Amino acid sequence: VQLQASGGGLVQAGGSLRLSCAASARTFINYHMGWFRQAPGKEREFVAVFSSRAGGTKYADSAKGRFTVSGSNMKNEVYLQMNGLKPEDTAVYYCAAGNRPYGSDSISRSSGYNYWGQGTQVTVSS
Repeated sequence: VQLQASGGGLVQAGGSLRLSCAASARTFINYHMGWFRQAPGKEREFVAVFSSRAGGTKYADSAKGRFTVSGSNMKNEVYLQMNGLKPEDTAVYYCAAGNRPYGSDSISRSSGYNYWGQGTQVTVSS
């Protein structure tokens, strides 16, 4: 399983970025596609998940109201639209694929994902 994340960059506070994660058709259909982030000196944390197989999305509290996760069945891609970015959103963002039960707590944990992309840097300046 290969995941390719892109779309990171440098943006001012209040700005927007859209991250993309490309996957194979088999991965997109059979796995939940999650976004995580890791800031320097901090643990990797859950941001959001899109599940084509479960037909749903979930967000971390820090992402609710500002971030939107979506997917394209045509392109086998998952997106993370980030609006109202804050300096504390600065991190390396990773996409991941997992097949744990969608309703379980593992959907929001790193341990619930089997495969990881390489990460893309998001830097928000104040």
